[in-house]
Amino acid sequence: MSSISLACSSSNRTWVVFTCIYRSLCSRMTKLRFCLIPFFVLFLCWNLLSSSDDWITVFERAALESQESWIETDNIEEETVPACSLRNTVNKDNNNKKHFKFKVPVFQWRGTFTHATFEKLQTSPLPYGWKELDHDVIGKTLSLLWHSSTSRLFERNTSHECVRCAVVGNGGILRGSGQGKLIDSHDYVFRVNGAIIKGFEKDVGTKTSFYGFTINSLKNSLSAYHEDGFTKVPRYPGIRYIFIPAEIRDYVMVAAAIQGVPVPSGLDEGDSPSDYFGDNNEFRMLHPYFVQYVTNRFLNSPQMEMYRDLYMPSTGALMLLTALHTCDQVSAFGFITDNYKDFSDHYYDKVHRELVHYANHDMMMESLLWKLLHTQKVMWLYQREIKKG
Repeated sequence: MSSISLACSSSNRTWVVFTCIYRSLCSRMTKLRFCLIPFFVLFLCWNLLSSSDDWITVFERAALESQESWIETDNIEEETVPACSLRNTVNKDNNNKKHFKFKVPVFQWRGTFTHATFEKLQTSPLPYGWKELDHDVIGKTLSLLWHSSTSRLFERNTSHECVRCAVVGNGGILRGSGQGKLIDSHDYVFRVNGAIIKGFEKDVGTKTSFYGFTINSLKNSLSAYHEDGFTKVPRYPGIRYIFIPAEIRDYVMVAAAIQGVPVPSGLDEGDSPSDYFGDNNEFRMLHPYFVQYVTNRFLNSPQMEMYRDLYMPSTGALMLLTALHTCDQVSAFGFITDNYKDFSDHYYDKVHRELVHYANHDMMMESLLWKLLHTQKVMWLYQREIKKG
């Protein structure tokens, strides 16, 4: 189920493995790089003539695991889950079991901020790490997320409770779908970006438990979809806001929001967080480890190489992957399906708009991943055919 194998041919995968291993060696053993070149040239040529996908997969996996070997914390016990949990489905499939790592921390808080973690994350840029970020800024923000509850989305009532989550994207497939009641029947509902509900209750439901965003996507949504009805961020009793740390401004906004003060510096200087979140103080923040892990394991697109400073999984993808690592059963609504061109970009579009593919996300790779996980019964993906004629 490798993300690379979803998008690349056998020879392209071999090249990815070659470059990963070679870069890793070069960074550690500069003196050996020239003597290793002939070996790797022979290695590459041999693989171009070979059709052994299993052999390639072994090296591909080794490259990924060498990059992430320090992410898992050995002293964290895997959570006990009920019989209904998707984790049991994952563990029955050897390939899935090797990709899913449920010990990787999903959220960051004061307890995750250590000197060792800071040093390791200094090697990766946002949103995958803290490269070139000020220690005091990160430390101050995470010190405000002081309670261990901020490391979790919710508390289970019992170990046998089956937690069902719906993740609602904004795809046009939901317009006229009549899925509102089914969405609301879930224990928790995730929404993202321009999550317009008024006027679309029958199709998208009314419940919102978690709202995920970056500050950039939040502000862009308020600007781009204002005329469509997205005039403010969802506000409901008990709602929890999930920050994706794509930029330093996300850390600065979280700190200001928790303290109830205007943003002191940066692009959002002077903003009042209460204008966005009201008096709510329930904030969560994805861990850079988690963003790095799900990107490497599931959505390691070629665009990551071509547009290294831009690429990251979409907000919807990160929320869906968050749900898959925290909930027992996950249903996805409003995400791209095979026939996405039959629908408008968003369910609230007043006129039909084609989905635009930008360099910062690989929407097609994401759609392939959802389809695969649906087929493997790890999650359920809402799909719909348009009746023609």
